[in-house]
Amino acid sequence: MSEAKHDHTVDQEQPEESMAAEVDLSEPPVDELDVLRSERDDLKDRLLRTLAESENVRKRAERDRREAEKYGGSKIVRDLLPVYDNLRRALNSANDADGDADKALIEGVELTLRELIKVLAKHGVSLIVPQVGDHFDPQDHEAMFEAPVPGTKAGEILQVMTEGFILHDRLVRPAQVGVSSNTQ
Repeated sequence: MSEAKHDHTVDQEQPEESMAAEVDLSEPPVDELDVLRSERDDLKDRLLRTLAESENVRKRAERDRREAEKYGGSKIVRDLLPVYDNLRRALNSANDADGDADKALIEGVELTLRELIKVLAKHGVSLIVPQVGDHFDPQDHEAMFEAPVPGTKAGEILQVMTEGFILHDRLVRPAQVGVSSNTQ
């Protein structure tokens, strides 16, 4: 009988040991919880940084797209400026000839020049047309020469060689001017 008692006590001890083992597995040690919390916080921080970075990339791409749409035509505008200059010179030359040039030709050149200006304006290009006597502005004008002309103030525009152009808010070409260098 002693064997029966012994077997019975062994059976009773086994469930207690397995329950103790289950308790140990269900609650990890405090150090392990700290490690898991730290990993969770690190992953959360990395996720938030990645989300912020992707939002910045999206905003940057949108800004670049808008800029390309707005200023993408600046190369063609620069290429068209000599056409404008030549038409303007042809008109100035024909007007200086005192009626020697064919009036129909002059009218055709004027119409072509007006149409070119209209097309450029449609695409955001505006003219910088300084007048003789205006004050020199280095943001919009390029001084081609300086001359001490009596009766003028320093920085006063004496002559306009070519008009300038702005694409939206960017300078494509400054107006080329001659400026007074009087120090009075």
